[in-house]
Amino acid sequence: MKLVIHGKNIEITDAIREYVNQKIEKAVNHFQNITNQVDIHLSVARNPRINPNQSAEVTVFANGNVIRAEESSENLYASIDLVADKITRQLRKYKERRQSKKNNSTSTNEVYITEEAVITDLIGNRTPELPTEVVRTKYFAMPPMTVTDALEQLQMVGHDFYMFLNIETNEINVIYERNHGGYGVIQPRGKTNTNGNGKIHANGHTNGHSQNVNTNVVMPKRN
Repeated sequence: MKLVIHGKNIEITDAIREYVNQKIEKAVNHFQNITNQVDIHLSVARNPRINPNQSAEVTVFANGNVIRAEESSENLYASIDLVADKITRQLRKYKERRQSKKNNSTSTNEVYITEEAVITDLIGNRTPELPTEVVRTKYFAMPPMTVTDALEQLQMVGHDFYMFLNIETNEINVIYERNHGGYGVIQPRGKTNTNGNGKIHANGHTNGHSQNVNTNVVMPKRN
């Protein structure tokens, strides 16, 4: 298992490196059979308005999947402790889902689609403006996957949204957590295939005709 430590606005001293190795290796020790690489990002925010300002982020690459956890506090060592506990819980959930998926591999799951009105005016009376600078850039592999697989990835990385390459359409989609519950999917307009009642199987196959609509996937949250 490869462990890589990065620092932003902070020097990675031998003491910090030893502490990270001790905590993170212990956290992923029981999952080494599924873990390929672990990236740790430690950072200290220079902006005094950001509080807590000392963050620890752990990204685990496991069999082509990404599991992520991030914690912040006013003490870097405390942040490392918190993120180590969190990534352990995330890995445990991931392993349980893998086992559950194997046990239910013969079952057929369905994803339900509900149509929503297309909002053409997103900014209203506000003056559109671009951010003054790009503060962070991330690169990641994008293997083709189903909507169901993308939902699992979204829950593992802990973000509000997840971008993925839809295996059925070969197009970039975004799955996101809706404010009022469930999840939504953003797709290129004109490429969605649903049947008449707005129902689509998890593997992307439908029984109806193609319609040019924007759709949202509504799925229950998992604990």
